[in-house]
Amino acid sequence: MSDAIGSVDVARMELWVHYGQAYLVDDDDEMEIPEMLDDHPEHPVGIIRVERGAAFLITGLHTGTVDFTLVVADHDPGPDSEGYEDIVEVSFESPSGKVSLHEWGGEGVHEIPPLAAGPGWYRLRYHARGMDDAEDNVDTSDGPVERYLMQIWPQAPSDPCVVKVTSDSLRYWLTAG
Repeated sequence: MSDAIGSVDVARMELWVHYGQAYLVDDDDEMEIPEMLDDHPEHPVGIIRVERGAAFLITGLHTGTVDFTLVVADHDPGPDSEGYEDIVEVSFESPSGKVSLHEWGGEGVHEIPPLAAGPGWYRLRYHARGMDDAEDNVDTSDGPVERYLMQIWPQAPSDPCVVKVTSDSLRYWLTAG
């Protein structure tokens, strides 16, 4: 997909989570799925934690399937404040310029389009909707109750930030460290 400003690639998937976790991992051969990472000490964002080449994503649902959309752009696509309840941002370094989305325990790997500027620094904007609805392992047989959107675009490193907080889940993770 292209627009007047630049290019945008979109990948949509159903993502299996367990223990409320998923992972964005650089495809560099040396990168591994991370254990729980620490939140930024001065600028916590709660539901996404990063280190070089890896991002630890937290969901409200303990076990089951969530809707996940990943947007790779060559510019800031802007937050979807109307469609999502919670939005946070962090800087992320990709050594290879290619990342994939991993389900808990390495069970499934979702390939995503190559990052727009190759190896280097990117901004991750993580959107969440329905985290409070799915906290208690609700029945998802009629489809996922949680939706997530991850936007990735080239940007020099900057402090993490919380763009929007609505859910009790994000409030909890902001203080859980």
